[in-house]
Amino acid sequence: MDTHPQSGFASKFKRLLEGLRQNENQLAIVLSLVIGALVGLVIVAFILLTGRLAARMYPPGGAGWHRILVPTLGSLVTGYLLWRYFPLARGSGIPQTKFALFVNEGRISFRTVVGKFVCCSASLASGIALGREGPSAHIGAGLASVIARKLGLSQERVKALVPVGCSAALAAAFNTPIAGVLFSLEEVMGDLHASVLGTTVLSSATAWMVLHLVLGDDPLFHVSGYRLVHPSEFGIYAVLGVVGGLGSVCFVKLLLGLRQWFMRLPKWSVWLQPAIGGLSVGLIGYFVPEVMGVGYNYVEKVLNGDMVLQVVVLLAILKIVATAVCYSSGNAGGIFGPSLFIGAMMGGAVGSIAHYFLPNYTAGPGAYALVGMGAAFAGIVRTPLTSVIMIFEMTRDYTIIVPLMISNLIAFFISQRFQRIPIYEALADQDGVHLPTAESRSNHGRIRIAQVMRASNGDSAATLEEILGAKADAKDFPHVHPDHTLNLALERMGAAKVHVLPVVSRANVRHLLGVVVLEDVLEAYGVGRPSASQDYSE
Repeated sequence: MDTHPQSGFASKFKRLLEGLRQNENQLAIVLSLVIGALVGLVIVAFILLTGRLAARMYPPGGAGWHRILVPTLGSLVTGYLLWRYFPLARGSGIPQTKFALFVNEGRISFRTVVGKFVCCSASLASGIALGREGPSAHIGAGLASVIARKLGLSQERVKALVPVGCSAALAAAFNTPIAGVLFSLEEVMGDLHASVLGTTVLSSATAWMVLHLVLGDDPLFHVSGYRLVHPSEFGIYAVLGVVGGLGSVCFVKLLLGLRQWFMRLPKWSVWLQPAIGGLSVGLIGYFVPEVMGVGYNYVEKVLNGDMVLQVVVLLAILKIVATAVCYSSGNAGGIFGPSLFIGAMMGGAVGSIAHYFLPNYTAGPGAYALVGMGAAFAGIVRTPLTSVIMIFEMTRDYTIIVPLMISNLIAFFISQRFQRIPIYEALADQDGVHLPTAESRSNHGRIRIAQVMRASNGDSAATLEEILGAKADAKDFPHVHPDHTLNLALERMGAAKVHVLPVVSRANVRHLLGVVVLEDVLEAYGVGRPSASQDYSE
């Protein structure tokens, strides 16, 4: 007779787990459902906590000095916590998620997850002009990573579950299950044909159901119905795409420039730097409180045409500045929400001008604000497909799809033309991490350098000097990464006129992992060195 029912349950659970491990498909399905439910609950708690804390910390109509003091103190406290205990919880979380996936074998520590939750909750509640969606994705990916490693799963399985947690988090944070899947594939994985498609769909749908069970069935924004008044409006939406693209470029360049400036400050000031962002947004908020926090309530106002031209133009400019300073100074928070805010204000401005001059040929400013949200998101985050579906899901207004596609595509191309490197890759580059490009991630079936490289056993710096000579001192010396393809190695060998290339880490380009040799590359392609006696005649 079993006198220890808990031990019996644990034994049965262990046998069940072992059985699932032997069937990878069943295990993937079960873990996707579990991760989706858990992440959904955590993100719902995150949303409720930040919203209720914000309502208490800087209530509408509060004293002006309160709007300066709260974000300054909040960012000072979180700055110390980030510096002392949670150094990997800074920023939005998307570059960190991609770093974990492509460089760190899917590892995100539980400490980082806790730090992201605590510091972002405090930062956003204190009025910092950042968003909650990027941090939510990092939290979701981190929980998936922790669960997979605790279950003792393989390295490949851990990496496969990171986008599963990410899609679940975005589905709950934005109330957009389809966009959550698309973003995980389009931006995080960089591959819409990734093998994790099925599991990301399952987790996203599960998290979305949890959100609806707890918070109800309301869309993120309530908007009045849209209709195309006249075909000439498509031209105005094209103009909005140009405005959205140029505004996106200004925002990205300002953020990256300020961040580079902060990174040059003395190391001892790292814990203090976030307070500069808090003080800046506090001073702006003293005069214009609408800039503080995520600002979704003001987005809904402009979507319904309740703001005048001068106000939306001012809010767009101030939000660009406030978000750039808050993010670049090292606060914890994302750029998703601010991107939508900026886009709504730019769209509202274009719509107000168009409706003033062409009242019989254009819809109200709210329709343009809605399209502007997608245009700014496509220009800043560089995910044109996700941005179209996301705006549709957030508002549930399908008739806006065609104007969205026009504006988003134009904004995307303008942003790509004037800011070559996407924002998340640029942020990683500033940190010394070289994430794989979308092109390198989508080369299915190609031979990778890791398969033919010769591992290094010597001192990294000395070996780099021996391999490249004077070229090793160059800022962008010839090199490759293990996940690059052999055709890229051949191209770089030809450009540098060398037969040997160093293979370096994505986390630190001075860390030598090995070398790739021309003879090995040719052999991998089935082209060996010809013998002296080989006859080339017919």
